[in-house]
Amino acid sequence: MTGSLRTMYNGSSLPLTDIPDVGSSEFAQSILDAVDRGWRIVSYFGIPAGADTSLICVLAQRAESLLAVTRTCAKNDHFPSLASLCPQVQLFEREIAEQCGLIFTDHPWFKPVRFHRPFAAGRDAWSRPADEPLRVGVMNYFQVAGDEVHEVAVGPVHAGIIEPGHFRFQCHGEEVFHLEISLGYQHRGIEASLLGGPHPRTLQVMESVAGDTTIGHGQAYCMVMEALAGIKVPPRAEVLRGVALELERLANHTGDLGAIAGDVGYLPTASFCGRIRGDFLNMTAVLCGSRFGRGLLTPGGTIFDLTRDHCDDLLKRLQDARRDLTGAVELLLNTPSVMARLEGTGPVSQESAVELGLVGPAARACGIKQDVRNDYPFGIYRMTNLPVATAFDGDVYSRTMIRWQEVQKSMDFIEEQLRQLPAGGHRAKTLPCAGQRLAVALTEGWRGEICHVAITDDLGRFARYKIVDPSFHNWQGLAMALRGQQISDFPLCNKSFNLSYCGFDL
Repeated sequence: MTGSLRTMYNGSSLPLTDIPDVGSSEFAQSILDAVDRGWRIVSYFGIPAGADTSLICVLAQRAESLLAVTRTCAKNDHFPSLASLCPQVQLFEREIAEQCGLIFTDHPWFKPVRFHRPFAAGRDAWSRPADEPLRVGVMNYFQVAGDEVHEVAVGPVHAGIIEPGHFRFQCHGEEVFHLEISLGYQHRGIEASLLGGPHPRTLQVMESVAGDTTIGHGQAYCMVMEALAGIKVPPRAEVLRGVALELERLANHTGDLGAIAGDVGYLPTASFCGRIRGDFLNMTAVLCGSRFGRGLLTPGGTIFDLTRDHCDDLLKRLQDARRDLTGAVELLLNTPSVMARLEGTGPVSQESAVELGLVGPAARACGIKQDVRNDYPFGIYRMTNLPVATAFDGDVYSRTMIRWQEVQKSMDFIEEQLRQLPAGGHRAKTLPCAGQRLAVALTEGWRGEICHVAITDDLGRFARYKIVDPSFHNWQGLAMALRGQQISDFPLCNKSFNLSYCGFDL
């Protein structure tokens, strides 16, 4: 690595003064060089500072389980875009433009992300008058010209109980030439609300970043707080956290398997999985009283503990759920008409997945052996080897099989941990956060990699808190999956990714 990058490990912090503050050219070149050597961009954000913007990029390298940080200061309201050379950054740059008013010159797709005014008052990268309201979804969309080419607009209001999102298809007959996805309707201003924290309700906010990923985001926040305060988590608490994280994965993967079955009209598996998902949620309720894991985690450990009777109860429930889920999935996989509908539908090439920086099951379905639990181990995963499941076709079938393989490995993991739960306490004493530091935490949520980055001021308060949900990386993957497909394949492809709107719109 060059002197532009400061390396660190997952779940650690370092003084801000240790991060090189380099010139803009050196900053850009260090990112491009690192990506060429196999590093990925896990977070990239700006901090407004008067007329300037401080840019911070966090990269990750799987081979040595390393993270690296670099920063620069944009001295005016323009900065060269890297998106044409490194597609991973294109959405990050658009987000920085919207939040900080920094214009990335020569960006190939320079459009709003969440349609809100930037953190920096009076600076607007979209050059709108200050009194003109920003209307979500109102912008120019890419259009394909030609005989018989037509446009199909879906959403933001959808049939059924679903979050809002707008999908604009360019089609020739039934074939999709291009899909453009516009979100921002769920923007709740979470990152802006975290400034000056941690507040008494900050943990509850983290648990609601994406409501189906309570443990994933809660774990990342706790790791950040522990890194900033130098807290060592008891082994028993690390196991309890790992069990909760895998139960969250089980519930959501099971729900997705049922939903995919439902989208192809195979109702037996859809019905069975709907019930079994509830069984896994009820197991999480045994941990803390909440089916979604609310109130379980806290910096330093967990609020609740398990007795031996609780463990035996969970093991019995898990045995029953494993039997039922195996039967339900075998029905699906042994039905030729279902397999014919899944195989070859919505493929994403490994090359595209790498260029876009896809994460989680969507990446592993393309043959990318990437999992935070193995690559940048944290908590109990430092002490256990969890096999990483991969597929190679990148289609709906691959994304389905990845879920089934991960479900089986998660059940094995939970059984092993509950049978040998360490003795001792489950919560360490909390301490104040250190000032003028940067902390990074990666966790593997059920959708994929979650990244939290915190920067503290002199008093140990959050000067910036950046969250990257896996959906931020993966929505573009869904758009690529539709290219050359039938527009009628969209619901099935969409369900095979099952991305979060609110987790994207922070």
